[in-house]
Formats: sequence, C-alpha cells, structure tokens
Amino acid sequence: MKKLLLVATLFSLASAADAASAIAGNWLTEDGKGIVVIGPCGAQVCGKILKITVPHTGTLFDKDNADPKLRGRPLIGLNILSGFKDAGKQWEGQIYSPERGKTYRSVVYRNGNGTLTVKGCISFLCQTQIWKPAGISG
Repeated sequence: MKKLLLVATLFSLASAADAASAIAGNWLTEDGKGIVVIGPCGAQVCGKILKITVPHTGTLFDKDNADPKLRGRPLIGLNILSGFKDAGKQWEGQIYSPERGKTYRSVVYRNGNGTLTVKGCISFLCQTQIWKPAGISG
C-alpha cells in the first residue's frame, strides 16, 4: 500500500511538472523591474522573484506589505505567484504585488509569440501585463 501511495504521489508531481512547462521559465516583468522564475512547487506552480533589474543599493524588502510582520522579507526569493493550477488554456492562482502589498486572484497563460500574459484581478476587474522571456538561468 505504501508503494502504491508513493507511486501515485510521484506520478502527480511529475504530471504537475510536465504541465507547468507551458509557463515555466524566467520572465522579465512588463515594467522591466524584475525577473520572476516560474516552476513546479509540489503539486502546484509558483513563481518567485529571481532578480531585481533596476539599480539599487543594499537589500530590497517587502516594505509595503499590509502585514507589518512581513515587511522585513527580502524581495529576492519572494514568492509572488502561488497556488497556480492548470485550468485548461490558462493557469489560475494568486499573485502578490510587492508594490501594493496585496494579493490578488490571478490568471496566467502563454501566448503564441512566446510571451506570458499575467492578470491580477479584483472581482471582475483585471490588470494585465505581458512578460517576456528573460533568457537567463536561475
């Protein structure tokens, strides 16, 4: 029974990893301020800030977080895409905006030209960005 459970778990993780390849990679945000790496996180897909591309000195922190206890988190390595699941032609999950300190419902999908559409939504109102492949290794 344990072997069957282990095989089922490994199969589900492998399936998530295979499906995630549609949006996996390093992506330059639309404003060019950062690079986000997207890939499997267990059975789901997530994305974290890999690099800040604008000039800065020292470590940048999550200073605008609504929770004062989280304002000391470094931005590099911060998980901003979480809980993404394959919903057919798109991925659905949540996106965190360090600039606003808030989390939104999100939809992400790959475009035919190799870019990534990233939407953050409150109710039916969405803000859309187009991210380009960053072309660097993480």
